[in-house]
Amino acid sequence: MQPQTLIRTVPGMNCQGCVKRMREGVLVLDPNAQVEGIPADKRLEVTSTLDDDTLDKVLREAGYPPDHDAEPDSDNGHTDTTVTPTSQTPDIATTPQQRLLISGMTCAGCVKSVQSALNNTPGVTSASVNFGTHIAQVNGSADATALIKAVASAGYGAEPVVDMRAAERSREAQEARTYRQRLRGSILSLALAIPLMLSMFVYHPHPIGGGRLYWLVIGILTLGILAFPGRHFFTNAWKQLRLHQANMDTLVAMGTGTAWLYSMMVVVFAPWLPGVAHGIYFEASAMVTGLILLGNALELRARGRTSSALKRLLDLQEKTARVIRNGQEQEVPIDDVTLDDHVRVRPGERLPVDGVVLNGQSYIDESMLTGEPLPVHKSSDDEVSAGTVNGNGSLVYRATRVGTDTRLGRITEQVASAQNSRPPIGELADKVSGIFVPSVMIIAVLTALGWFNFGPEPIVIHMLVTATTVLIIACPCALGLATPISTMIGVGKAAEYGALVRSGEALQTASRLTTLVVDKTGTLTEGKPRVTDAIVIHPDSVQVMSWVAALEHRSEHPLATALTAYTEESSTQPAELTHFESVTGGGVTGQTQAGEALLLGNARLLEQSGVDLSPAQERVHQLEAQARSLVYLAVNGELAALFGVSDPLRADAAAAVKRLQDDGLTVVMLTGDNEHTAAAVAREVGIRDFRAGMTPDEKHAEIERRQQAGEVVGMVGDGINDAPALARANVGFAIGQGTDIAMESAGITLMRSSLHGVATAIELSRTTLTNIKQNLVGAFGYNVLCIPIAAGVLYPFTGMLLSPIIAGVAMSLSSITVVSNANRLRLWKPTQQEVL
Repeated sequence: MQPQTLIRTVPGMNCQGCVKRMREGVLVLDPNAQVEGIPADKRLEVTSTLDDDTLDKVLREAGYPPDHDAEPDSDNGHTDTTVTPTSQTPDIATTPQQRLLISGMTCAGCVKSVQSALNNTPGVTSASVNFGTHIAQVNGSADATALIKAVASAGYGAEPVVDMRAAERSREAQEARTYRQRLRGSILSLALAIPLMLSMFVYHPHPIGGGRLYWLVIGILTLGILAFPGRHFFTNAWKQLRLHQANMDTLVAMGTGTAWLYSMMVVVFAPWLPGVAHGIYFEASAMVTGLILLGNALELRARGRTSSALKRLLDLQEKTARVIRNGQEQEVPIDDVTLDDHVRVRPGERLPVDGVVLNGQSYIDESMLTGEPLPVHKSSDDEVSAGTVNGNGSLVYRATRVGTDTRLGRITEQVASAQNSRPPIGELADKVSGIFVPSVMIIAVLTALGWFNFGPEPIVIHMLVTATTVLIIACPCALGLATPISTMIGVGKAAEYGALVRSGEALQTASRLTTLVVDKTGTLTEGKPRVTDAIVIHPDSVQVMSWVAALEHRSEHPLATALTAYTEESSTQPAELTHFESVTGGGVTGQTQAGEALLLGNARLLEQSGVDLSPAQERVHQLEAQARSLVYLAVNGELAALFGVSDPLRADAAAAVKRLQDDGLTVVMLTGDNEHTAAAVAREVGIRDFRAGMTPDEKHAEIERRQQAGEVVGMVGDGINDAPALARANVGFAIGQGTDIAMESAGITLMRSSLHGVATAIELSRTTLTNIKQNLVGAFGYNVLCIPIAAGVLYPFTGMLLSPIIAGVAMSLSSITVVSNANRLRLWKPTQQEVL
């Protein structure tokens, strides 16, 4: 079946991320399909062998049902044209989603409860909850009210995140309040527990007779500790009980509550109890409560440093802007700036929104966004970005993007989304945490029964101590922190080095890459080609330049930019065209008003059209030997001109390729350029495996072939023309292309135009995954080792049982250890920096 272009109106398409998901669905059934989307127009163009019904089914399964009633074409909006659509440059966008700031979570079990409540809400397609940031990300049509109710029904609080800066401030304020509460509660608890423990070595009255009043007072004071500093353990445990669930608070409440209740029963009923049952554990309840609260406070303090990268991005956003309205300058809050407002920025000020310069000129420091150290000159009609710093000049510019739509805003959104996502390795912890707390409660009961049936005297004391210790030491805090804390820091660190990681999954997969496929133009080369040779065979050279200008003016390929610039140097006026088509991987075709059929592109395109290239064969060999890329022009089936285009190598290309190879990656170059040019470039940068003359479809097929051979493949491209290959690769890297970069077309976006950024991202992903594994092994190992010890497995050999107080210390230290290990990532540095 011949490919046909089907056009759909897709109401749910809001960004290039949506396009990518639809493209992935189509490519499963037709690997050679071309899928292009224009989110602003809700328009999707699919060139494929799929029929209408199959395409509609694929789109529905991807979550983007088409709206045929809204489509302009007749016959249900379908068209049988085989014209390949001109590639569209997608705007920077982020996946539409809602965020909620969750309060009341204390462990991985809480995360599981909140996530389950959100996923079961009608209209929610997916939800993830991050224990490190206490942020829930929800995709779907459910409104905020329904989501908040669902979270409340699970026993937790939630508020919508409208502005990331405000949400970050709210989270910091919430954590600061919680930190102070936990610290005060810990001081109060330990103020009672420590003197009480010390006094036991000096004065330990018997609960019968005069000592009964002493222990009664101590019991009431301990109850005050449990009821006030430790109140949230019991209130949260009660909420979970009503919902037939359990979490860390359940374990702590049961452990400390059981110890206090048993001790109070001894005080009240001591005369009627045997002497071996007169053990009192008020100090254990108070000490455990104090130690856990202290551990929580220290954990909060350590955790607060993990989102430093996001804070720095948020700090780049101005709070106010100076706008010109009705001829008057006025300073307004940043949220009040609207599209097309005229904004004035003075020397030394940070730009508040994206825009286009109307008048004035200055040098702008864009290093915080692009990494380029030298200020960039800006004047009329130049684009400027929010967060950059103005130099000595004064500018007035028109706002083109405001709020979260600015480049900085979208980068911030992507970093925030990635930090809140979880790599697949975290699913193991999620599954375990879902059954962990109930399992611990069962283990505690079995421990008590074991001591009751087989333990020595005093049986009741041994039962109490072991069951309480099991409940306290098995707290799953460390398990819940193991993955999200490392992911937050890893994604943030990547952002510091100019690599924007889209998700935790991309972060994890990048650590397993074995092969890296790179494009040539704009990746190994500077992406700024220029025409070095022009051989005109047609008798009218002026007319040739006019045809070239007309054709390349409409094309977006880097070589087209070079040819357009070349024609502009001679002030050539473009010819009038009545027809224009872009041929993917080949070039462009057109027809003039006078009826001349024009063909401009590579040798393959012209040869497939029957054009004889032999008249220029000698010059072709000469230019190919000089590593020139060749562009041919044919008019009415006859060769009319030949152009040699040179695109210089990046200064650090060879060093970056060697670094990637030293990291254990096989680097492969796939290019649409000719064999001679490809060989010359590959030789210069040290790439042994390369393919030339490849179309985007062939690049896609080559990646698929390597994956079937067992390779884990990463693809580096511009995120636009290489979209099929980027979608097929295990991880796509979109290399920096200024404000036109397609952030949603790849798993990782590089803000700097250097392959060193790819190496840095891969090295950091490996380090982050290693850190996560260390945390998981530590958290799992801690529980596997400590629970049997708490249950008394060493008693037959040592004659001693683990104290609930020691259990409280160990539980708190486990969380602090995980957070501290994750914070080591903040010290990470790449093996080599790119040349700026």
